[in-house]
Amino acid sequence: MSRLMPVPARFTRPLLPLGLLALLAATPACTGDDSAPDAREAEPSRSAAAAVAAPEFWVDPESPAAVEAARLRVEGKESQATLLERIARQPAAVWPAGDDPVPAVRRATGGAAKAGSTAVLVAYNVPHRDCGQHSAGGAADREAYGEWIDAFASAIGESKAMVVLEPDAVPHMVDGCTPAEYHGERSTLISGAIERLKRQPGVKVYLDAGNPAWIEDPEKIAGPLRRAGIAQADGFSLNVSNFQTDTATRAYGKALSERLDGAHYVVDTSRNGNGPLGAAGQDAWCNPPGRALGTPPTTRTGDPLLDAYLWIKRPGESDGNCRGGPSAGTWWPEYALGLARNTKG
Repeated sequence: MSRLMPVPARFTRPLLPLGLLALLAATPACTGDDSAPDAREAEPSRSAAAAVAAPEFWVDPESPAAVEAARLRVEGKESQATLLERIARQPAAVWPAGDDPVPAVRRATGGAAKAGSTAVLVAYNVPHRDCGQHSAGGAADREAYGEWIDAFASAIGESKAMVVLEPDAVPHMVDGCTPAEYHGERSTLISGAIERLKRQPGVKVYLDAGNPAWIEDPEKIAGPLRRAGIAQADGFSLNVSNFQTDTATRAYGKALSERLDGAHYVVDTSRNGNGPLGAAGQDAWCNPPGRALGTPPTTRTGDPLLDAYLWIKRPGESDGNCRGGPSAGTWWPEYALGLARNTKG
């Protein structure tokens, strides 16, 4: 199967200070909503039934969804604001961007510490990232990557954090997208990253293993995961930035776990409420229409191997320049509204 790509570590959002955000949220809505909502839009969805976010994970009060919802409410667009609050009230992972991950990591872990919760972070900076595609980039070389991971881990300090490590990096070595000449270095860098992150006492690390529609035979990825040091991690992650159903992903997770000595795993459920796009083609993963929010983040999974459902991909951020979307990782309010609107109530 061709490329099934995650979101990159960047997004754009209005530069509103926290004080202004609070003011927006508290301002009475104007009358005359011009969005012409239907009855379905005005109702809360069942998947966000827990409009109260799972207390174990940090909710970013200044996420793009939260800022946009506050703005819409000030403009009197109540139904649209309510839809976006289905996203804003749930915890989503933070993807530190650029050469310095420290500010984003400290903000997330600091906020989580104050809330008595756990920060969910994504370390996504391996050299030759994404094979030069929509999320191309990453550290310049192995030395730069080592410094970046060290800064990332140091910024976590004593805080509690779940770290999803290098989405796609191992699957890309399996599907041939990453040239063979980089495989040895990549495995070494990832195993070193696991070792460094695990020095922090409150950190759990999950190495990404793709999704069941990508590397369909779990036997093919088990060996590369071992070579990348998964035995030292807390487990693996599945379905990052993808749309595979909970049922399909759990079955795959169980099969892969059996090949990895009972390793635990986490699942990205941020946009899988309607499953994957039925149409075939290499762009089925990229901003597919008609998708919906999935299971809210929680550690209460009912499965001893499945440590958590997480929103690793931030709902409403683009997969890339496809289907009219902005560059990968950029906040796209129209797509966010579609995800919330399509979520079954």
